[in-house]
Amino acid sequence: MDLQIRFCASADGTRLAYATLGDGPPIVNIGGWGGSMELVWEHAESHRWLERVAQDHVQVLFDRRGSGSSEREVDDISLQAQVADLGAVVDHLRLEQFALYGGADGCAVAIAYAAQHPERVSRLALWAPYPRGEDIVRPEAAQSMIQLVRQNWSLARRALADVVYPSGPTEVQRWFAGVNRQSVSAEMAAKYIEFHSTVDVTELLPQVKAPTLIQHRRGDRNIPIRAGRDVASLIPDARFVALEGDACDPGHGDTSHLDAMLQFFDEDRDAPSEPSTGDVVTILFTDMENSTAFTQRLGDAEAQELVRSHNTIVRDALGAHAGNEIKHTGDGIMASFSSASGALECAVAIQRSIAGQPEDQAFRVRIGLNAGEPVAEDKDLFGTAVQLAARICAHARPGEILASNVVRELSAGKGFLFSDLGETELRGFEDPVRVYELRWRE
Repeated sequence: MDLQIRFCASADGTRLAYATLGDGPPIVNIGGWGGSMELVWEHAESHRWLERVAQDHVQVLFDRRGSGSSEREVDDISLQAQVADLGAVVDHLRLEQFALYGGADGCAVAIAYAAQHPERVSRLALWAPYPRGEDIVRPEAAQSMIQLVRQNWSLARRALADVVYPSGPTEVQRWFAGVNRQSVSAEMAAKYIEFHSTVDVTELLPQVKAPTLIQHRRGDRNIPIRAGRDVASLIPDARFVALEGDACDPGHGDTSHLDAMLQFFDEDRDAPSEPSTGDVVTILFTDMENSTAFTQRLGDAEAQELVRSHNTIVRDALGAHAGNEIKHTGDGIMASFSSASGALECAVAIQRSIAGQPEDQAFRVRIGLNAGEPVAEDKDLFGTAVQLAARICAHARPGEILASNVVRELSAGKGFLFSDLGETELRGFEDPVRVYELRWRE
């Protein structure tokens, strides 16, 4: 797969460099400022990320005005001008409808275009978005960075690399600083930092009609995760997924989130996300430990805070592992998955997130899983497969993940470790059921 750079012109005549990769439904990718398609393509980790997206899709990339192979020195980098750039590229490629992906300050361009052209954007995915620049960086801090960029661009590049990749590694930080050196001038960098810190799309967020997926790493220092949650709360049809890690670059660190993003883009052309009667699905139940005792000890308000924490953790994990929430059960959540391994990975993610909670917010959860062919009706699932999953969950101890033998067999060879708990009597079932504990702490 080769990266072939081509050119088109924006409405104001600015020359824009773009490229297409792969074959299939189109995904238009708007990265953060200061990048270069060519340099990113040459970097091993970023190259793998781009190739993965292009396996089943046409990925459209372009260097933003003032950077990379696009026209370097431009006066206008306003939101309106950049939205026009996006429009110029998709019009040049004659894309009538497409999925749109935005990262960091590129999210503002994606959001504005989606709000203004709802008929053309089928789905929207955002990585580390924010509503207003002033919500993520103080004006005086932004001005200090702009001054540093103009006075000492070399030092500023290293400072920016430390913010984008706070945990390193050093080689990646050096690579990022080098990309900025080669792809954007100090003056353009200063202009983009001002854009990054002042852009405001708050009023546009409720106007976004496309189904939206938002992914954000918990430790992001460049754009705090609360900003991503704020964006999700203002877009009518948005899903929010919190991820572990601190790099503000989706192509570095753990990239397992990419599968969930691609599955989100493919929901319109794949089988319905909600299971139908006769589908083999894996059912997962969670159940909070002693929720009634929590209420009596802490009071209604504080106990409800714990329930909300549980719901957030579970729903974040469902979003990251392509799970479908069926219903809230009061003390837990019932969900379905098209694959047993995805359900088990989600269960492990839930328990690990709960185990990492501060002591004053501590609670524990039982998780039970079973697979079968439930009856689907009115967006709910019924039948023996569901009842057995619920009984297995009830049999688990707090902090445990228990699964039926069919789940263990469906996930064979996927690296999961199980302990055989033997045949177990479960209420409502005449014959004993063989139950396995998933060893998630190792």
